[in-house]
Amino acid sequence: MVVADVLIVGAGPTGLTLAVDLARRGVTYRIVDKEPRFAAGSRGRGVQPRTLEVFDDLGLVDAVFAHGSDYPPMRAYQGGEIVWQGALGERADPAPDVPYPNAWMIPQWRTAALLRDRLAQFGGRVELGTELVGLEQDADGVTVTLSQGGRSGRARFAYVVGADGGKGPTRRLLGVPFEGVTRDDVRVLVADVHVTGLDRDHWHLWREPMIGLCPLGGTDSFQLTIADPDRELATLEDLVVYVGEKTGRTDFRLDGLTWLTEWRPNIRMATRFQVGRVVLAGDAAHVHPPTGGQGLNTGVQDAYNLGWKLAAVLGGAPVSLLETYERERLPIAAHVLGLSERLLDERTMARGHEERQLGLTYRQGPLAVDDRPRPGSLRAGDRAPDGPWAGKTLFDLFRGPHWTLLEFTGPVGAYDVRPGTWVLVRPDGYLGVVTRDRATVDAYLGNIGCARGEVVPAVVTAAV
Repeated sequence: MVVADVLIVGAGPTGLTLAVDLARRGVTYRIVDKEPRFAAGSRGRGVQPRTLEVFDDLGLVDAVFAHGSDYPPMRAYQGGEIVWQGALGERADPAPDVPYPNAWMIPQWRTAALLRDRLAQFGGRVELGTELVGLEQDADGVTVTLSQGGRSGRARFAYVVGADGGKGPTRRLLGVPFEGVTRDDVRVLVADVHVTGLDRDHWHLWREPMIGLCPLGGTDSFQLTIADPDRELATLEDLVVYVGEKTGRTDFRLDGLTWLTEWRPNIRMATRFQVGRVVLAGDAAHVHPPTGGQGLNTGVQDAYNLGWKLAAVLGGAPVSLLETYERERLPIAAHVLGLSERLLDERTMARGHEERQLGLTYRQGPLAVDDRPRPGSLRAGDRAPDGPWAGKTLFDLFRGPHWTLLEFTGPVGAYDVRPGTWVLVRPDGYLGVVTRDRATVDAYLGNIGCARGEVVPAVVTAAV
């Protein structure tokens, strides 16, 4: 007997994003995590513009902005002397088509907490201390064995999503290879610390060896990073001595430590993202070095791509729709993994348009239909831009679990289409169809199994 539609294994940002999306669609689920308490640490602190758009649709972008900050300007030192200062990357101004053009800094523990708060608004909660230890699937569902408090029990679900990280059990139980490398030539310590005597208006950097102290917005902490330390650093006193020695500074002091970890770049990707009724997402499918701030963001967007497809298939859409998840997300993950590795090799902290993930596209995917003889720069598979519409914005129109059908009858601005063009926007904010023939839209929706009631129509007559 199926006890819920979906089991989500792992309650990090990927699993929580999926849970929120399923909850607002009325899909029953359980979300479990093997840890006895929620993860601490700033970890992936950068939320990219495309992820901010996802959070806008899911109803928590205001909370994210209330608990974070812009990235501060960087200031590099040689001892106590300032040798360079500047921005992490060129900042962009909000525009009608891109309301959130810049990355936002917020500790990962806070992002996860805000997602849990949003999930609670739908009546959901995470089951801590619950570990997936067995998995069997057949044509009708998945039977899992869960261990909790030393006791094991079996439960059945229509689908299972492994969002349990690079070392989680889901991918291992599936037997899916995790191909790539672990880089032993790089070792980085990351810690959340309290600092007295150092201003919070800059991201402070020293080179040779590389030490960084970045104030974490919405907190009273700094994230400390130390590249390739020449000794074991395990305590606050170790850090105090090391930072004082290597920077030559006595005018500030580390006086508190709340979290510490050490990593070596692990650059790997699963060869498959779906095996039958079990799907992999986030770090369970691909693990990144933190360069470029791509890992958390790619996982959130995995979940955002997956949620509407799971809901549709559970509602009677063809199973082939769910299979498009791997076909769309695997190439994206491979691209982003390559970007992260390139930034790691270049040892650069510069950031640009590519890291913002606004240009990632599903043009070559199976759900992109663009039958115009001369398509413009905006094509099926691309992100749907925002813009003014009827005294509001197109994002206001898109917000929610529905499809949106735009009929253009006037100037189109960021939408590079002619009047008389139909644009079908998917539930995840990408263009499914761009056409001048309404019958193409109807055929597309029929093939996907989408009912008319799931599509919100709108006429666009003003400039976008």
